[in-house]
Amino acid sequence: MSWMNTVSLWIIPAFLLVIIAHAAIKRVPAYDSFVEGGKDGFQLAVSLIPYLVGMMVAISVFRESGAMDLILNLIKPVLVLLGIPADIVPLALIRPISGTGALGMMSDLVSQHGPDSFIGRLASTMQGSTDTTLYVLTIYFGAAGIKNIGDALKVGLLADAVGVVASIIIVTMVFI
Repeated sequence: MSWMNTVSLWIIPAFLLVIIAHAAIKRVPAYDSFVEGGKDGFQLAVSLIPYLVGMMVAISVFRESGAMDLILNLIKPVLVLLGIPADIVPLALIRPISGTGALGMMSDLVSQHGPDSFIGRLASTMQGSTDTTLYVLTIYFGAAGIKNIGDALKVGLLADAVGVVASIIIVTMVFI
């Protein structure tokens, strides 16, 4: 295992040396290119701020308005029938919107129920099986200036739904 530690320590410096050597061979000014890329990255980050603020406001409104509780109360009978804990639904709903919000919810679930509980394992599996679809689409499509996200949104949310269902099925099969 010590060779793995050595490789992990040297992989990034070696990669940087390869890039610098390649730039020298091609006679590309590596530092100037790096600085120019940094400028472009900063401008991109500034242009994304309105999209991020909009997403954070939408998440806050959704959570604080009681919409989450309303949705839970409406689907609770179906969840009980299927044997799905209602505690997991907020995580499934927030995960496509906010990675940080979902991580906070997952941490709360694990703290409340324990890491080896059904809900703790399900929350952890769900966190790893889904993505922050709306956040990703907002950032990438916003950066590229694309306004029509129709099919990407449908496929992303479908993939999240499949991840949630697969998490429930697999954790139920493996741990119950």
